[in-house]
Amino acid sequence: MKKKFVIVGAGYVGMSLGVLFGQDNQTTILELDQKKVNLINKQKSPVEDEEITKKLQSSNLNLSATLDPSPCLAQADYIVIAAPTNFDETTQSFDTSSVESILTLIADFNNFESLVVIKSTVPIGFTRSMQLKFRTENIVFSPEFLREGRALHDNLYPSRIIIGDSSKKSKDFTRLLKKASLDPVCQTLYMQSDEAEATKLFSNAFLAMRISFFNEVDNYAISKNLNAKNIIEGISHDPRIGNYYNNPSFGYGGYCLPKDTKQLSADFQNVPHNVIQACIDSNNARKSYIIEQICSLGYRSIGIFRLNMKKDSDNLRESSIIDIIHGLKKKNISILI
Repeated sequence: MKKKFVIVGAGYVGMSLGVLFGQDNQTTILELDQKKVNLINKQKSPVEDEEITKKLQSSNLNLSATLDPSPCLAQADYIVIAAPTNFDETTQSFDTSSVESILTLIADFNNFESLVVIKSTVPIGFTRSMQLKFRTENIVFSPEFLREGRALHDNLYPSRIIIGDSSKKSKDFTRLLKKASLDPVCQTLYMQSDEAEATKLFSNAFLAMRISFFNEVDNYAISKNLNAKNIIEGISHDPRIGNYYNNPSFGYGGYCLPKDTKQLSADFQNVPHNVIQACIDSNNARKSYIIEQICSLGYRSIGIFRLNMKKDSDNLRESSIIDIIHGLKKKNISILI
């Protein structure tokens, strides 16, 4: 029997899940942006992802988009929240107001008769607090592990499915995820909501640590006139390390790693920790070192090719090159983008 899904948010997470569930189920994307709604209803993707674009244009998806929450929320079997959350430097925590406002809408139109799955990244303990606030167990957290530009691919071939609940409704949801994917035997892990939230943050912190490590290898190679590529290749042949995710860059940026490392560092509070904060400090130091290296060349005018945070992405958020541009401008260097 086909189910009715509502995906709230048309970013990378929302669009990939919308296409995924729209293969076999009636799926509606609820959005605030009229332009995104129009694009989706014209079978065009509002995000830069080649596989999402191809699926929208070539497949017979049962997928539509709307601005109106009332009919779709009231009739949904599953509601997935994929709204963005930013890290607030003042409060030292994620701004979860968008997620909370969506939950309030769901309370008004659905009264949590549906299973509500939070895919937005949230602080550890957030889901439990929302269950208490809205007096329901039908709010669960399930982290996503998607790459920008490869979001649909990563949902079709998931590395793992994690859900912070083990109820029948949650198990039914994971079965539908597996059915829609092309890897039905991928590992499914059920745990407490706090543990699922922590898994998301620690996973991204580890990736940030790996980026920081190889950037520091590159810093050393530059300073000693060594070939960083040779050193990294030699390191990466150790199977415990692996030859992947090891390319030096301007520093990590984008939707997830900067805010997730900051949130995790804040979540530690009085728990002893050094590594997570070191990743944040290392990322800032890398950008400062790049600025110093550019300035040492003696040029007064510098060209910048693109502002995107990485290849095959349309995202400028927390892009390291933007911080480097600001640093160069403080040195009175003319910038041409």
